[in-house]
Amino acid sequence: MTNKTVKPAEGKLGIMVVGCGAVTTTFMTGVLMARKGLAKPVGSMTQFDKIRVGRGADKKYLKYDEIVPISKLDDIVFGTWDVYPQNAYQAAMYAEVLKAKDIEPVRQELEQIKPMKACFDKNYAKRLDGDNVKDCKTRWEMVEALRQDIRDFKEQNQCDRIVVAWAASTEIYVPVNEKVHGSLANLEEAMKADDREHIAPSMCYAYAALVEGAPFIMGAPNTTVDIPAMWELAEKTRMPIVGKDFKTGQTLVKSGFAPIIGTRCLGLNGWFSTNILGNRDGLVLDEPQNFHTKEVSKLSTLETILKGECQPELYGDYYHKVRINYYPPRNDNKESWDNIDIFGWMGYPMQIKINFLCRDSILAAPVLLDLCLLSDLAARAGKWGIQRFLSFFLKAPMHDYTKGEEAVNNLYQQYTMLKNAIREMGGYEPDEEID
Repeated sequence: MTNKTVKPAEGKLGIMVVGCGAVTTTFMTGVLMARKGLAKPVGSMTQFDKIRVGRGADKKYLKYDEIVPISKLDDIVFGTWDVYPQNAYQAAMYAEVLKAKDIEPVRQELEQIKPMKACFDKNYAKRLDGDNVKDCKTRWEMVEALRQDIRDFKEQNQCDRIVVAWAASTEIYVPVNEKVHGSLANLEEAMKADDREHIAPSMCYAYAALVEGAPFIMGAPNTTVDIPAMWELAEKTRMPIVGKDFKTGQTLVKSGFAPIIGTRCLGLNGWFSTNILGNRDGLVLDEPQNFHTKEVSKLSTLETILKGECQPELYGDYYHKVRINYYPPRNDNKESWDNIDIFGWMGYPMQIKINFLCRDSILAAPVLLDLCLLSDLAARAGKWGIQRFLSFFLKAPMHDYTKGEEAVNNLYQQYTMLKNAIREMGGYEPDEEID
């Protein structure tokens, strides 16, 4: 049973990723290995998850591609931009996320993926200093250069469709400025005036992607597409925008565990979260201005699940702190600790400790795959603007804060939104409710 309004996934899908670091090379290597039958894309919802469709005697559990037309891994073509010129094979070896034995079988394909020159402003990522950078005088020149890159890549690789995703470093925090970010006309004017304070390089990538008919995914906590001007552009171009910040380790745990406390009506006194991380992301986040962008993203999760205004006796006055520390010996193997101080019957205190020793890029790679495939699906289904149904994959899901809308951060509610959207695009009834 298919919905005739969803266009089929015909031809090649070009996935162009900003940043050719640990996450991107792990993602590309895994897809290429899976295509050869040498690895399994574990952690990918689009490849493994099954959703119930129908009720009673009509009930079936189907994989996503049995419900909606999703691009096949064999049809993906990879492109990337990076401030460092090393090809994807060299970058994958340098990242040291994967063992050589899991990279060598696809070495030839990875060596063919050479990063295009990046649009870069060192003020937005002071710890990075690559030389594979475009010589653009203004932000508007950045936009035009990136548009040309997208057009050239699409033509050279004979792609039918393109998705652009940001998997580069977290930029410094850019507060929303109504005069610049409030309307598309103002945003364009600021780009042409080379307003470097309010226009981050990532905004140039997003603008270029949308104008060239490609969905844009923001995998970092950057302000980028989380502004009314970009929402306006997404509506004008009829393109999906997705963001922000891949939900991988600690926040995934938080969005799944906080509902346990809330559902059980236990009280919360405090939640302290800390991380150590040693890859390029950790290096960039060691800069206070860049960390602040991430901090805002990670803090937002808890406050929308355990709401003080709804249950003041239980959640009216808890302390929430998030820390990230750069620790080179761990490289991509991130470790997070959560100390949760709760209280129960008659106010008696208890503690919960969660220690998650995870691999950052191993968790991020399937999220990137799913967001690319589902953004492409959304575009073919005629869904444009903020894709709320993809909140499941994101730390700080976008929402229309100008109208008082609140993000959904409860993992189980997010999963219901995802399933309902897949059902609906597949012509089935979106039959689960979010309480």
